[in-house]
Amino acid sequence: MRGNRPAPFPIVGIGASAGGLEAFSELLRQLPLQTGMAFVLVQHLDPKHSSELREILARTTKIPVAEVTDGTVVRPDHIYVIPPNTVMAIKGGVLRLSARVLTHGQHLPIDYFLRSLAEDSADRAISVILSGTASDGTEGSRAIKASGGITFAQDEQSAKYGGMPQSAVNTGCVDFVLPPSAIAHELARVGQHPYLAPAATEKPELAIAPGNQMEILLSLLRVASGVDFTHYKHTTLQRRIKRRMVLHKLEKVGDYVRFIKNKPGELDELYKDILIHVTSFFRDPEAFEALRKHVFPNLFQDHKAAAIRVWVPGCSTGEEVYSLAMAMLEYIWLETQKNRPASTG
Repeated sequence: MRGNRPAPFPIVGIGASAGGLEAFSELLRQLPLQTGMAFVLVQHLDPKHSSELREILARTTKIPVAEVTDGTVVRPDHIYVIPPNTVMAIKGGVLRLSARVLTHGQHLPIDYFLRSLAEDSADRAISVILSGTASDGTEGSRAIKASGGITFAQDEQSAKYGGMPQSAVNTGCVDFVLPPSAIAHELARVGQHPYLAPAATEKPELAIAPGNQMEILLSLLRVASGVDFTHYKHTTLQRRIKRRMVLHKLEKVGDYVRFIKNKPGELDELYKDILIHVTSFFRDPEAFEALRKHVFPNLFQDHKAAAIRVWVPGCSTGEEVYSLAMAMLEYIWLETQKNRPASTG
């Protein structure tokens, strides 16, 4: 514990819409009272009416249930539900509310919350997409997976409305597709894994140190994929390897190596996890501010330059390229406006 804040712990973001209340109630009935995790439910609610969601869920479980107010600090072994007519994000373990907004004409509160959870909790972020129509939660699940977290979706057979969970499943970013009761059991297991439990931050021996088993694992990857990850960022390798070990109920790298030797297809899954696309528009604000202040002025000081070419290495799905182009065009437009002669009346 540091001050009044607990050590980092897993936070589960749960998205639900039509039919989701029944699914979440079933999930809650199977959850142990103490998992060491917090659960944040983002449900599509009628913006014009008050919600009885907290009261309904409180009758389903003995885990404390609270409707979120702005500034609520998330604690383990608590359930938090979004109030109507809001969007919710999390930053520094604190839930923040703002007025409901539309994105491209749609209300997507699940994506909004899960993206913030991915950024805030990284590999301790978990997403669960339950019954609902359309596709809210799909992009948020992708963000959770990219951050090193774990993703769940309700299976088609048990979902009253399968659109939302199936949309997430169709992206290939979902780790577990299960009915709500099985999701509860798997969450309870995952929450106690030594790599995710709060005590893990205080146990240096849980770090995956360079050594014989790590060398064997990287050698197997090199043979299977043709890519040598020896000098890849070590913290990223650790995070991705630990994620795969959590999924397969393994706690030692040696056990994971033996698992791979018996199931070679796991190497392909690990390879895809390591190289997963982690990208978004203007993902590094400080870098774009540095471009605006220091790079662009020098780049464009010679107005006679016929053309400027920009090279973006490792551009993933293109967001970095478009972000750079937009930032550059905005700078050029602002400079043009500043240099335009003032009009006379």
